[in-house]
Amino acid sequence: MKRTIKTLISLSLVVVLLLQGCGSKEKEKKTFVPKYDKNTEFSLTVVGSYSNFESLEAEFERFYEYYPNASLQYVTMDDYNNVISSALVNSEPPDIFTTNTWMVGNEKYNDLFDSCEVVSDPELGIDYSCIRNSLIWSTDSGDVVMLPIFTSSYGMLVNMDIFEKENLEVPTNFGELVEVCKKLKNAGYESPVMGADQFSGPGLFNCFVYPMFAYDAMKNSDKIDALNNFEPSSGELMRPALERLYEFVNSDCIDVAKCQNEIIDDYDSVIMRFFEGDVPMMFATGDVASGTAKRESKSEAFSANPFKYRFFVAPSGDAGGYFINSTSLCFSVNKHSRNLDMANEFMRFLINKNELSNMAGLKRLITPVDDFSFDELYSSLEDVPKDRSFSDKETGLLDPAVRQFRAAIYAVGNGRMTVDEAIAAYGNIPEE
Repeated sequence: MKRTIKTLISLSLVVVLLLQGCGSKEKEKKTFVPKYDKNTEFSLTVVGSYSNFESLEAEFERFYEYYPNASLQYVTMDDYNNVISSALVNSEPPDIFTTNTWMVGNEKYNDLFDSCEVVSDPELGIDYSCIRNSLIWSTDSGDVVMLPIFTSSYGMLVNMDIFEKENLEVPTNFGELVEVCKKLKNAGYESPVMGADQFSGPGLFNCFVYPMFAYDAMKNSDKIDALNNFEPSSGELMRPALERLYEFVNSDCIDVAKCQNEIIDDYDSVIMRFFEGDVPMMFATGDVASGTAKRESKSEAFSANPFKYRFFVAPSGDAGGYFINSTSLCFSVNKHSRNLDMANEFMRFLINKNELSNMAGLKRLITPVDDFSFDELYSSLEDVPKDRSFSDKETGLLDPAVRQFRAAIYAVGNGRMTVDEAIAAYGNIPEE
């Protein structure tokens, strides 16, 4: 049986340590009760675009404790987004596959969603109540066909040692950010805030003000259709975020030119520059933060002088920052699976507070369950007030509108457009 055991022994030990480190017997307790005979023989294939998926493979090993005669494998599929729909109905269809919320509303993926098992069917017994309700996407008919496995967000990595050394508190709103940055600059930090000046989700401008824009959009739901349809006047909804961005880039908080010169991409370079140890705050997404653990040993500066760091929301608002929980990856069950009962059984096993948190912990992404205590890196998210915590689903924004906002902030942040010009050009702003 194909189990990829060699790479999983150490990972299984990590999972055990994660459970033991929770400090709660309730979190350690096994809650999964198998539906079928433990000697049932079956095989399942999960497909996705990740080049490796150690955290999922660790869950395979845990699943074997209940079904020792099972054989599970993860397969990376090239050109995933273009081939997955046809793969679901071929002669050897995958049993479980990855999906993303940005696929919703895109006609290209209609056939894909037609192939999804309805995991909300009560007969399947998949209890997803442990997942934050705002992250659950459903079809127009109310069926749930994909469940979040990993989530991400927009914010900043903070060097906690610098703040302790300078006797400063991590800022929680824009006013505090400006004051803290003045003190940091006076203390010799050339650019208290840094990030990747890229046209991308992890780009520094997007990490700073996209949550603010998304919050404003959510509070103006009557204007969302116009925004999604690129009606010219709807661009006015971007004004508060664009004006805050302009205020930010012209403050003592950031030296954009320094960011351009020293950070060449929005992932590896962001992490490695942060690990140099002289950047108080580095804008990043949770997806970027997930890569920190593997790179600590690769950074000579960090290895020589390690420091404590945590992830916080960006303090863009006057009253505080915004935690927009963005679904990073979902799983769906293929209703054409030749082992449909067991595919649903694995999902029933996986969709559990412990399993989801273990997976997120190993991948160092944000868990979709409503408990951030499993990972100290993201523990600050627990402190964001509920009225400023929401999911991407709740905004109603479709991907084309999100990309137009990204084009607007990239143009304004780099001085290529004024705020008024970007608002007037909404729907026609060139994407980089």
